Amino acid sequence: MSSGFLWHERFMWHDTRSAGLFLPAGGMLEPDEHAENPRTKRRLRNLLEVSGLLERLTPLSSRPATDAELERFHARGYIERIREMSAAGGGDAGEFTPFGPGSYEIALLAAGGCVAAVDAVIDQTVRNAYALVRPPGHHAEADRGRGFCIFANVALAAMHARAVHRLERIAVVDWDVHHGNGTQAAFWKDPGVLTISIHQDRYYPPETGAVDEVGEGRGRGYNLNVPLPPGSGTGAYRATFERVVLPALRAYRPELMFIASGFDAGVSDPLGRMLLHSNAYREMTRDLVRAADDLCAGRLLGCHEGGYSTAYVPFCGLAVLEELSGISTGVADPFLEFFEGMGYQELQAHQEAVIRAAEQNLRIALHGGGR
Repeated sequence: MSSGFLWHERFMWHDTRSAGLFLPAGGMLEPDEHAENPRTKRRLRNLLEVSGLLERLTPLSSRPATDAELERFHARGYIERIREMSAAGGGDAGEFTPFGPGSYEIALLAAGGCVAAVDAVIDQTVRNAYALVRPPGHHAEADRGRGFCIFANVALAAMHARAVHRLERIAVVDWDVHHGNGTQAAFWKDPGVLTISIHQDRYYPPETGAVDEVGEGRGRGYNLNVPLPPGSGTGAYRATFERVVLPALRAYRPELMFIASGFDAGVSDPLGRMLLHSNAYREMTRDLVRAADDLCAGRLLGCHEGGYSTAYVPFCGLAVLEELSGISTGVADPFLEFFEGMGYQELQAHQEAVIRAAEQNLRIALHGGGR
């Protein structure tokens, strides 16, 4: 089976308005393009096409999420508020989440696209898949949008897999530079979904994502955070995978795995302060593909989140799609030699301390969790 790729031009029509980076333009803040704009996603899709990889992937169709699917996590009042604001010309979903007319329908298509990709992976239409959706989802909470996210795409897709396909164990690995607070909240008391977030410490949201946030009740031990210090490079991420992520997956033995795939931990990203390059994303994807093959018949789905470097996101995304598909295009990352040679790519002592604390929480999950 080939790998699936889900895309719809409509995703690119989500309007985040003019801004200064991510703040609304006005006063002394001159209008500019919002950081969360279509260009990085469109350029990733374009590189997939010109590299020849796109034609070797199985195209997957999106469809709007239903009200019933949204209400598995989101409050009815919140859904209605987004619908009404969108029809009236737009607004803000909650915090740093501006949108224009028609964005409600586009957000439905993004959430529904991830749900449709789950179906394709589970029914073996494709071996694994990548959903290049927009707007992103991992910050969205039950009753408000946050951090550019309107609906919780990955959380809703995982809930669909459990409700419709009756899966009992699902894992989410979130490597976006920002904490996956919405996904964490969705499964905080639920041992049926293992959530792992690797992110920049106290960046966004600053009040969530601490290493001691491990879940509650029966879900205790099934939420793992690795809040790495700013400036963490490939050594820190490599150690996190080897000592936390992969052991957790092997112990949990999920029936389906998600990647909340943000590329804003890339070294050139304007909204992150990490040092990753395309080979780091390639190696993390390779690890997860192998884990999925060993644990859940290869069932792995990447859902696109952040990433704001227009020049570099396409090469990181291409590396991920090459590993998912097992196809090498021969396209070289023109930045790679420079980025690999930057200082402090190796694991540092202050980063080691965070990973050690996360390892301790993993032992709680294995021996003292609520499942």
